[in-house]
Amino acid sequence: MDWEIVIGLETHAQLSTHSKMFSGASIAFGAPPNAQACAVDLALPGVLPVPNRAAIERAIRFGIAVGARINRRSVFARKNYFYPDLPKGYQISQYELPVVEGGTLEIPVGSGTRVIHLTRAHLEEDAGKSLHEDFHGATGIDLNRAGTPLLEIVSEPELGSAEEAVAYARTLHALVRWIDICDGNMQEGSFRCDANVSVRPRGQTRLGTRCEIKNLNSFRFLDLAIRHEVARQIELIESGGRVVQETRLYDPDRDETRSMRSKEDAQDYRYFPDPDLPPLWVDDDWMARVAAALPELPAACRARYQSDWGLSPYDAATLTQSRDLSAYFEAVVHSLGATDQAKLVANWVTGELAAALNRDSLEVANARIGALALSGLLRRIVDGTISGKIAKDVFDAMWTDGAVTPGAADDIIEARGLRQISDSSELESIIDAIIQANPAQVAEVRAGKEKAFNYFVGQAMKATRGKGNPATINAILRARLTA
Repeated sequence: MDWEIVIGLETHAQLSTHSKMFSGASIAFGAPPNAQACAVDLALPGVLPVPNRAAIERAIRFGIAVGARINRRSVFARKNYFYPDLPKGYQISQYELPVVEGGTLEIPVGSGTRVIHLTRAHLEEDAGKSLHEDFHGATGIDLNRAGTPLLEIVSEPELGSAEEAVAYARTLHALVRWIDICDGNMQEGSFRCDANVSVRPRGQTRLGTRCEIKNLNSFRFLDLAIRHEVARQIELIESGGRVVQETRLYDPDRDETRSMRSKEDAQDYRYFPDPDLPPLWVDDDWMARVAAALPELPAACRARYQSDWGLSPYDAATLTQSRDLSAYFEAVVHSLGATDQAKLVANWVTGELAAALNRDSLEVANARIGALALSGLLRRIVDGTISGKIAKDVFDAMWTDGAVTPGAADDIIEARGLRQISDSSELESIIDAIIQANPAQVAEVRAGKEKAFNYFVGQAMKATRGKGNPATINAILRARLTA
């Protein structure tokens, strides 16, 4: 049978505030267990929650960025369930009236793009963490995360494959980092996905029974978990069984999903408005201030790179994968003072720089070559001081030394005698000697064999120890050998 895959993602983005959603306790990562759990987080008698204005503003910022509707009035609700790491016996979340409704996200699919619709994005607090590994026959509870501000972003069930789900998650991850509402650190749990997966016969309009795979904290695990779950559901149905709605956990060591518990529906949580928290009101002035503080969004940046600077869609997309990368690229272009060289800059940023960053596991913000230093190197390619090949050697030396100043490349070029030979008379004498010493190859060139011509180019570069200007060498050789 031909099966259709239907996937919806619920993504929890930890908001980049200094304190928790309803208390003043810190959310800094790595503190000793329970060192950052205050009276509000512990739900001690007599305490009251106070909403974090900075968290609310980050939710508004996200809503504006995805073109969503910002509800002027939204409501905090109690989501009731009973786990040891939930001190109150309920989680403060939003249900019927979230702060953000709707919106879209454009994701790359093959050689094109696809628009995925969002259902909502709502504010909530995180639960604590149960610790099983360090205790024999018992479970420890760390409430440092209890109350941490989250924005839960829910997509419509419009994703049709593991590849599309990963593309969506990567695009969303890049966006929340770009607009500075979440640091996106998946290892620390700042960005994690729950995947709702179902299958149905192709052409059927009714959705199949879904299973939710919880807390996927890497793009690789998201991909593997969905692939396994799809295969499991199809095999189960085709063998005469039926899929049961449940929550499952992905085990990367065994590459399988395992049942955790039956999947609850909304009514099981007995949502009701939190009596300790009044409705949240967002007025026009507040909206306008948040909107004015937003940076240029990735889509607008990509469009500008293509229309104003002549970059390809691929280069524009690559350079807008992160705001830091885009800022670095633009700093090099502006320092070079020539937007007509944007393609050259793009090639170096996505080529040599990206390779060096990847090799040393560095983010662009920690690059060993600053934007001004790279522009100084590229300026010497543009003015013909060095060739592109020699520039790569200079780049490696700059990376090893750590280069920040615009003159770093010049210092290496002078110290190592790498300046390109562009003087025609000097190159002509070298080339004439090579031609005179290789009459057989001259005959081959004049017989139309391009390989023989390349031989002369190689000999000329060897004779100049790689410092001959390739364009000048080619021009002289063409003139001499085709005369």
